[in-house]
Amino acid sequence: MVYQFFLRHGVTTLKSPATNPHTALPIYLQISEVLIREISAGRLVDGERLAPERKLAEQYGTTVRTLRKALAELEKKGLLERIQGSGNYVRNSGDVRSIYSMFRLELHGGGGLPTATILDLTECEKDPNLPDFGTSRRATRIRRLRYLNETPIAVEEIWLDRDSGPVLSAAVSDSLYHYYQHKLGLWIQHAEDWVSIGRVPDWAPEGFGRQPGEMTGFIERFSWAASPEPVEYSRTWYDTDKALYVQRLK
Repeated sequence: MVYQFFLRHGVTTLKSPATNPHTALPIYLQISEVLIREISAGRLVDGERLAPERKLAEQYGTTVRTLRKALAELEKKGLLERIQGSGNYVRNSGDVRSIYSMFRLELHGGGGLPTATILDLTECEKDPNLPDFGTSRRATRIRRLRYLNETPIAVEEIWLDRDSGPVLSAAVSDSLYHYYQHKLGLWIQHAEDWVSIGRVPDWAPEGFGRQPGEMTGFIERFSWAASPEPVEYSRTWYDTDKALYVQRLK
């Protein structure tokens, strides 16, 4: 199953990592992610001309130089054609994986830039109540509060099999799959989600907005790399008053 996450163009004010405590991604990557999802969702269609660069830079609260760096990322992926003296044109070359391409939660109004705050990161023995995954008896457990456009919408608990490598909290980015690729050499190739309802865990922070024990949206995910066993198991509790689970089929 292929997962894609899309943002609504023109509604997100981006912040630099230095001023945004919930993001580790440079602002040019945030902008490129917004545009990639717009193209994938069909809200920016093939052949469409983007707004002038100065206007886009103003929209995203950045400099023209940073914006051009973001556009260069799109050009490298074959999603943008830059014509001198004419402008920047969308080139939809099919499915292109982005940093957040497997993040499935959106705000009710559409999209939202995903960011995260780590609540706890621990290497430990696997909880015996968890389903089977990986090859080690130990795993890295990561608990996070997730945001869309700075709005807290979910808490999640990720278990990465210890044989996949160590996770260092100082280097973890908002996208764990991005971290796995660049720090562990681990490429998540596909995932399987189970969506239902569940009780908010007792470790959920007050800032989440839902109380421990309260019923809310619940997602279980298994993620595979190159091995036949899933290397990661995660569970996410999301606030259904603020966010929706979205799957788009193409």
